[in-house]
Amino acid sequence: MEPQVLRLRRMVLSSANRFPDLGRTWYEQGFERSLAAMAAAFQGLVNQGLLFTDDPQLAADHFVVMLPWIPVNKAMFTGNDNYGNKVDLEEHAAATVRVYLSAYGRP
Repeated sequence: MEPQVLRLRRMVLSSANRFPDLGRTWYEQGFERSLAAMAAAFQGLVNQGLLFTDDPQLAADHFVVMLPWIPVNKAMFTGNDNYGNKVDLEEHAAATVRVYLSAYGRP
């Protein structure tokens, strides 16, 4: 939700058709690496019996989609780089974690 990251993301998205290597690099070096690291961390939690999933990569995908989807898209599509205040974003994050743990947490 950092304004400079939102602006850079908009630029990359708007340029991806003309410069596919730019979009691919952004995805591979940023988003894809983050997902892989999160999947590895989730596998560690599975190994400890704290999360339950047969597919830590899918669990990471679900978490990453749930957490920023609404606030980031609101900021991206409205052009408001300062969308959401800290309290609202923290409440959104806490609600996401509750929902996520209801699916992947201890029974």
